[in-house]
Amino acid sequence: MWTTGQVVERIDWNDKLFTLKIKSDLSPFIAGQFIKLSQMIDDRRVARAYSLVNGPDAQYLEVLAVTVEGGQLSPRLHLLEAGDEIEVTTAAAGFMTLDELPKEQQVSSDLWFLATGTAVGPFISIMDTKEPWQRFRKVILVYGVREKKDLAYLDKLHELASRYADQFRLILSVTREAVNGALMERIPAALASGDIEKMAETTLSPEHSQVMLCGNPGMISESVEVLKAKGLTKNLRRVPGQITMEKYW
Repeated sequence: MWTTGQVVERIDWNDKLFTLKIKSDLSPFIAGQFIKLSQMIDDRRVARAYSLVNGPDAQYLEVLAVTVEGGQLSPRLHLLEAGDEIEVTTAAAGFMTLDELPKEQQVSSDLWFLATGTAVGPFISIMDTKEPWQRFRKVILVYGVREKKDLAYLDKLHELASRYADQFRLILSVTREAVNGALMERIPAALASGDIEKMAETTLSPEHSQVMLCGNPGMISESVEVLKAKGLTKNLRRVPGQITMEKYW
């Protein structure tokens, strides 16, 4: 279940938000899945789940993490440098993948990603594959943070926006400071007001939308209520719908 990985690079986005690139053996995985990282602390294994930011074809594993004050593992991960070792699961898991979406909605549909904080990771992984661009008419990422410094992978996201200019819409939501081109309201409020749809230049509807939500439980629960009011329903294997979600803690 566990193997020893080696940190090959770290990126600091701010004083708490960071990326680790890890060389490790991992079974083939599906974009959007997560791994677990662990360390032995006081003779006890402490493990936490982290979504993979990299696509399945990448050379290294890549996780986006934030150090939590008083946390058991994240402050230790924050101290890791290139060359340090970390225990990694040998297989990824999770259902925040395009495989979970109804197959009948194809190129006539829009794919919406709603993310807060580090939960943008699995969506970047998915967008690093060909499937969303081949399967959906538009791909819209709504990425919410508190401050501009909390935004990660902007260069990557702008590169996707350039590469898929006719398909991709990047919508940033920064709630605690004004940022040029970004919304200054929480994602649920921006959904309810219609501001997100205006920036995406498309509408949310049960006929033409699939929405994947990943992030803090408050954003998810409030956004789901807004989506339900627009006629969208939860996506279940036995009853396909339009809303697929994963709470990040």
